[in-house]
Amino acid sequence: MLFHVLGIGPVGTLIAHHLRHVLDERHSVVLIHKHLAQMRRTRKMGSEVIVERDGIRTLSSGFRSEVSDTQKQQREDQLNAQRVRKAEIRARYSDDLTDGDNSSKETHLIHPPSGTIESLIVTTKAQSVTPAIQQLLPRIGPNSTIVLLNNGMGVYENLLQYIFRNPEQRPHFILATNDHGAFLKGYMHCVHAGIGAIKFGIVPDPWGRDFEASASSGGQLSLKDIMEHDDDERYFSLRNTVAVLSSLSALNASWVPFSSVMTAIKRKLVVNSVINPLTAIMGCRNGDVFTSDAANRICRRVCMEAEWVFSAEYAAQEGLTKNLFISSRGDRRLPVVPSALKGESLEEEVKRVASITTGNVSSMLADIQKGKHTEIDFMNGHLLRMGLDYKVHMPTTATLLNLIKMREAIPLDPSLLAGKQNTCKDVLGYAAGTFSLIKIPLADFSADLYDEQLELDEELST
Repeated sequence: MLFHVLGIGPVGTLIAHHLRHVLDERHSVVLIHKHLAQMRRTRKMGSEVIVERDGIRTLSSGFRSEVSDTQKQQREDQLNAQRVRKAEIRARYSDDLTDGDNSSKETHLIHPPSGTIESLIVTTKAQSVTPAIQQLLPRIGPNSTIVLLNNGMGVYENLLQYIFRNPEQRPHFILATNDHGAFLKGYMHCVHAGIGAIKFGIVPDPWGRDFEASASSGGQLSLKDIMEHDDDERYFSLRNTVAVLSSLSALNASWVPFSSVMTAIKRKLVVNSVINPLTAIMGCRNGDVFTSDAANRICRRVCMEAEWVFSAEYAAQEGLTKNLFISSRGDRRLPVVPSALKGESLEEEVKRVASITTGNVSSMLADIQKGKHTEIDFMNGHLLRMGLDYKVHMPTTATLLNLIKMREAIPLDPSLLAGKQNTCKDVLGYAAGTFSLIKIPLADFSADLYDEQLELDEELST
């Protein structure tokens, strides 16, 4: 079976390395590169990956490499087929052994052709997933499995809205969350800087198969609930993908119920919606951001707004109207939101992550420093889309998003940053003081909806 990894950054490199170590040689791990030059460079380097942990380097090899653009990959396959034919002809009509030796020198140019993607593990930036999947679409079918291992939320929803509209032709999806720390030290050289865990869950089957049947009856999650030995081949890639991911013990990977992984993903969403924009705006490391009381106030407010919108989501799932949702707060008729999604618990998690990643530069700050677009639309932006859906006003979350949009649009001026450390707390304090007063609607807020959100915000605050 083929396991494709899309996004050869720190996380993708780490995943590919450990996949290669747990899989039998009969199964291939295929690295999907963005550009042909990257693919060819990887092949010339021997298709090797280095992962470094605590100063110890571990090598993995035997990877196949492809490019995400299907048309370019097809042309590469055609060139490769020509090389194969030439090598066969040269070997067939060779009169001496030296010609055979010469043909063997070209074997590094010959690679198996690409084909249908069975299992695709996606680790690209959130904003890059949909266009990348669009390029690979001719190779993805309803029997394929896609694992989304990205920051933020909203990627899966985008894929369903813009690409996989027909449930009958939709591949299987696995959603995952990762809190390992990693960075690239060199090309195909990843440093595993922080040990964490990977949790993943299977999106419920549109055909009605219960992947968690054993757990629902008091047992443990079982591969048999996905597919028996002689079962429908539609579930073959899903079963094997879950089995392989579960075997990544070095990454503390575990298959959990879908509701559990969604709670974990939402917690990480809130963490990212606080730490990433604050560090990117202030230009500081994760551990420095909460040295100010002002940052603590911002954090508390974002976590409170997140709890409100998660509560509204649970209320909608239980059929409560907006008015009933508001009036229920006093007599405890609100649906029970998991304690892990309460404001206080979310705030504790934000502080915990900031503490254990104290010396890290957040991905959003790194993107700002490189002049790249950030993942803010899939962090604070996703929370705000939920706020629009459930009419929950989220002014602090919106302000952080708007500040990042400004930061993306205005080039950094190094000459103005010399006194940054002296003014950082003042700027943060001013921002925190105004967050409770500023009411900045998103561009697509209507005036009526905005007024309604203000009223709802006041009622929820009482």
